[in-house]
Amino acid sequence: QVQLEESGGGLVQAGGSLTLSCVDSGRTFSSYTMGWFRQGPGKEREFVAVISSRASVPYYSPSVEGRFTISRDNAKNTVVLQMNSLKPEDTAVYYCAAKAGFGAYGSAPSYRYWGQGTQVTVSS
Repeated sequence: QVQLEESGGGLVQAGGSLTLSCVDSGRTFSSYTMGWFRQGPGKEREFVAVISSRASVPYYSPSVEGRFTISRDNAKNTVVLQMNSLKPEDTAVYYCAAKAGFGAYGSAPSYRYWGQGTQVTVSS
């Protein structure tokens, strides 16, 4: 069973940084592809970043590439999203999610497990 919990959200000024963490309290974390998604006010949930089970393949949305970095530590059942050079348009609730396999990694419905989300607000 996968149980995900995000932390690290908050309020930051434009240009600032935040680090989001997601911990899985289950025992199968290392076998899952881990993704980060976000949902802004009045918007659909969108893909942000993904990392494969063995941390060999990270991919990013074009809107965050070069500013965000995803990483994972399978020994600690943790996936981290380092967010730099934040912009007001990054304001959203950020969710971590887990799925088996790597196919359709950008599609939210392909993820089976989700955290409760953490709010990120970037002021201008």
